Amino acid sequence: MPLYLYSLLFIVITACGSKAEQVAADMPAGIAETEVLINPAGKTIAERFSPPTGYKRAVQPQNSFGAYLQHFKLKPHGAQVHYYNGALKANEGIYDAVLAIDVGNRDLQQCADAVMRLRAEYLYGQEKYDAIHFNFTSGFRADYSKWRQGYRVNVKGNNCSWVKKAAPATSYASFMDYLQVVFTYAGTLSLEREMKAVSMDDLQVGDVFIKGGSPGHAVIVMDVAVLEQTGEKLYLLAQSYMPAQEIQILKNPMNPGISPWYSTNFKGPLITPEWTFQKSHLKRF
Repeated sequence: MPLYLYSLLFIVITACGSKAEQVAADMPAGIAETEVLINPAGKTIAERFSPPTGYKRAVQPQNSFGAYLQHFKLKPHGAQVHYYNGALKANEGIYDAVLAIDVGNRDLQQCADAVMRLRAEYLYGQEKYDAIHFNFTSGFRADYSKWRQGYRVNVKGNNCSWVKKAAPATSYASFMDYLQVVFTYAGTLSLEREMKAVSMDDLQVGDVFIKGGSPGHAVIVMDVAVLEQTGEKLYLLAQSYMPAQEIQILKNPMNPGISPWYSTNFKGPLITPEWTFQKSHLKRF
């Protein structure tokens, strides 16, 4: 190996403190840790991304939201993110994979909307229709159970009300119509308010880093791995962004050696490719 490559490897190992960040020392010459962690043939998150050496993927309960996210299908390795209008998003150190779920053809399914979409899709698939509800920024609670009965939201300024306008509808197409309305009137501000704060030590699959605002941002934890000796957790993050775009698994600019995994052991802010969060921004449905 050329001398400069040994120097780079030494910098990576000495600059990072956790076991996961030091596994490059055990890698064959010329192989980066990230290359070992990504299986191009993997069709789901759990198949595509292996935890670093010493870490074990946190097994999720059957039929749980965590299991749904952990085994979410991905587009083929190397797929690029598309915006709602079909244009491609440049990938300059932003993402490592694209979730196999549509973004629609309107500029609606942005960051918080993508989080709500994943949550709603899971509950819909479990037939937990009464559990599907989100608040508008105005505070109005939009229950999918009301929508299924044929009620529609009447919006006048900041005032919203249910009005019976249609026959009961249980189809997936009607469910998506409901979500389009939610995406129009909800966002990071409303979603942040209806979630509860959790600590980094308690981080789980399905938790969300969210900062409400205009603009604000939200990213969701898609998978977790644990180092049993210390309890340190690694996690994968997914996002949509502005304008509306396909949901993507984010790279880790803080520690490329374990990317796309992030560690709960960090000081200061959580830096993601397109937003910076604080530990206090971690929330849960």
